[in-house]
Amino acid sequence: MGFTVAIDGPAASGKGTISKAVAAHFGFAHLDTGLLYRAVGLRVLNGVEPVEAAQTLRAEDLDADDLRTAPVAQAASKAAAIPDVRAALVDFQRAFAMRSGGAVLDGRDIGTVICADAPVKLFVTASDAVRGERRYLELAGKGEDVTRDGVLADLRQRDARDSERATAPLVAAKDALVLDTSEMSIEEAVAKAVAVIEGRMGERD
Repeated sequence: MGFTVAIDGPAASGKGTISKAVAAHFGFAHLDTGLLYRAVGLRVLNGVEPVEAAQTLRAEDLDADDLRTAPVAQAASKAAAIPDVRAALVDFQRAFAMRSGGAVLDGRDIGTVICADAPVKLFVTASDAVRGERRYLELAGKGEDVTRDGVLADLRQRDARDSERATAPLVAAKDALVLDTSEMSIEEAVAKAVAVIEGRMGERD
């Protein structure tokens, strides 16, 4: 039985960066489950019906160049609200979580749905203003034609859709540690996450 770390949170909260760093620290496999939905979203933008896009998703679809664009993020959020899309991707995520060498999964429903029994659950968040600025700098750095106000509006729209959907809404698991990164450096946030995980691993020894 592997050791699973479930990390949830809204866009640009820092959960992806923390997840990658935690996985590297412990030598665990890492899965950004948002990429699954982004890959589905990209296929939808290319004309594939959402459920079919999820059911026929291929590993190479996760390597597409356009997965991190704003239009794909919005398409992914819309597709993720469809129960049959989520159902099509659940088995893949749960199988990944059971890897014998340990696994870190980050997304929006990992601690509540995908890995509800995970020994460590983190909910990473930050203020709207901080998250909006982070995402603006990320997109602008890639040369995308974006504005701070537009990025923040998109972020809030996506937050609302993810939090209000009927199936697997974005919400902190009752037993998750909430990690607010608004005033934290990356190093501080990672150190806090590592300390929590080490504590739980110690309890299981």
